[in-house]
Order: sequence, then structure tokens, then C-alpha cells
Amino acid sequence: MDAADTTVLLDRVRGTADELRRGAAEIESGRAVPHRGHRLVREAGLLELLVPREFGGAGLSFLDCTRILETLATGDGATALGLAMHYAAIGSLCETGVSELPAAADRFRTWLFREVVEHGRMFTSATTETGTGTGLRDIHTTYRNTGAHYILKGTTPSVSPADIADHYVIAAREEGAPIADQVSHFVVSRNDPGVSFTDPWGTAAPCGTPTATLTLTDVTVPRHRLFLGEEGLTLYGLVREPHWTASACLGAYLGIAESILRLTVDLLRRDEHRCSSSAVRVDVARLAVDLRAARALVHAAARLVDEEQGSPEALTAVHAAKYCVGELAPRLALGAVRTCGADALRGTGPHARLLREAALCPVAPAGAEECLDHVGRSTLGLTASDARNRGKPRL
Repeated sequence: MDAADTTVLLDRVRGTADELRRGAAEIESGRAVPHRGHRLVREAGLLELLVPREFGGAGLSFLDCTRILETLATGDGATALGLAMHYAAIGSLCETGVSELPAAADRFRTWLFREVVEHGRMFTSATTETGTGTGLRDIHTTYRNTGAHYILKGTTPSVSPADIADHYVIAAREEGAPIADQVSHFVVSRNDPGVSFTDPWGTAAPCGTPTATLTLTDVTVPRHRLFLGEEGLTLYGLVREPHWTASACLGAYLGIAESILRLTVDLLRRDEHRCSSSAVRVDVARLAVDLRAARALVHAAARLVDEEQGSPEALTAVHAAKYCVGELAPRLALGAVRTCGADALRGTGPHARLLREAALCPVAPAGAEECLDHVGRSTLGLTASDARNRGKPRL
């Protein structure tokens, strides 16, 4: 997408963010349903932005995607996080572009793109289980191949947006398979018999994007919803690096951090006494400088993914950026409370909402320890793999 198109698109997203901002308080207080934010995202045409132009989408780059999420999150971080999960679920397939695929994989790709572009369907990733993190080892969800279709059963404890997305990408291992990390991926639809959700989590999760436990009870999945039409081919087989799993939400968390700073500045400007304090100005300056540094790191990492996808440098950059933003967002939120006073947390105000959203960033995949371990291995010269050399998966 050229610069002019990107500018027009960002203006459209800013309009959606403004609308989201006006309704965020109602959702937070329970006076409105959280579906509103995702309805606005659909109406703004944001679901199909990653889909290649040849299939009716905008063909966004990873940097463009990051900037879109950053802008949207200044209106409502929870809605931006939900959109980020949609991008994470379909991103690897979008990166295949129009490259030639085997017949079954091509049919799956065509079906998925039509679901998004023609029918406005929202996807989300539901592959993380307790104790597995972003990895695929010890996946407990299983499938059985009947020949005509697949039968899935299992539980995914944390799915977002729950009961709003139309389709959920599930990781499962074959019943009785000796190697637990040789898994397949399936698309389960919200209305499939046997699909159920618990009530959304309470105040520990963002209200604008419900998070709940997904349970699959002998769910029948047709063969055409096997990801890429091949068993044992993981969702990440066509991704030369885990930027969709490790850092898909980077833009959203950057936008949340920006919202925290904006709100802090707005509150302080109303108090002439605090603004006259050198200590307060120094505190605000630290927050502003930290945010600028994080934005530069995130944008540089995203640009590197576009230019050198799969390189050790790109891998290290996205993990470093995820760690940086993961530490920054909650630090900004707590610093804002310290600077503005406890009144900022009263009731269901925006600071309380932003503090809750920011608190999720360090623990969202990839976690802080995982990011630091990757950067540490790279710094010590222990990262041996170069994903660019993996080639295409054998289908």
C-alpha cells in the first residue's frame, strides 16, 4: 500500500477510534454490549485489510497493520486487541499472497478469504492452552479423523473475543498420536454443535473484548475447514517467523500506552498547581520519552519484518519490541496514577480501564521471560535458525 492510500486508511481508522472512544465508557459500565466496537470495526472494513489485493483486500504490510492497530487502540484498546487476534489468525495465510499452493490448500485459502471479504466474517486464534504458552507442546485438544470429517474435543481456557468472532482457529493433536507437538489446525465456527463458552471473565479482562473459556464437545468439523487442507501442517508452517504469535498485538498495546499519556496530560492540564511543579513535569517527560522510544522500536521491528521476514535480526527485533511495550504499558498506567492521584481510578473511569488493559501486555504471548530469553540467545550468538532458509512446507 502506497503512502497516499495509507494516509486515507489511517484517517478512516481515526474516525472509527473517535466513535469507539465515545462509547467506551458505556461498555465499561455495563450500559452497552461489547459487540458494538467490533460492529464498528466490521462496518469500517478493517477485517479484510490484510487480505491480498488479488482476493479483494488491501494487502497491508506488517508495519501498516501495526499502525492501524495503534491508531484504533487510542479509541478503545479492547476492540483493537480483538482485531489484532483476527489478524493473528489469518496473517500467515495472507502472507502467502497469490503464491501457488496445492489444490486442497488453495481451496482453503480461497474459502477463508471469501469468508472475510465477501461475508465480513471475523476469525480469532484459540490455540493457547494452560501451560503451553505460544508453543504447541502438550496440546490437550484432540481430533479424530472419520474419513468424511473430523471430531474435536478439548478446552481452550482463554479465548478473545469470545462469542463475537465467527470462526476460531484451533490447534489439536490426533488421538493417540505419539508426538504431542505434531498438531493440525482447524477452523471451528461459533455456531457448530458442541461449541460452548463460559460467561465472560469479570473485571480482570477488558470489557470491550469478552474473554472466556471455549469448550469443544465432540464438534464435527468438515474437511474443508482443516487449515491448508493437510493434517500435521501447523498454522505456522507458512509463516517464516512468529511475528503473528509473538507480536501481533504490538500496535494495540502501543495505542493503549498513547491513550494513557494523553489522558494523563489532559488531567494535569486541569490542575495549574500540579503543572507548575517541576517534579510533575519531569515525571510526565519520562513517560513521554519512554513512549517515543517504544514507538521507534516497534515501528523499526515491524519494518524489519516486512523487509527481512524470518531473519534472525527480525526475530530478535519483534521479541525486543514486545518486551519493551509489555513493560512500558503498565509502567505508564501506574506512573499516571502516581502523577494524577488516586482520583484517576475512581469508578469506571478511563484510567481504570486503561490500567486493566495495560496489565495484560506483559503476560500476553510472547511473555516477558520468553522475549528476554530469545533476545539473550541472539545476543550471545546462540540463535542458530534462520527462518528464511526453511523454505515452503511440503504439503
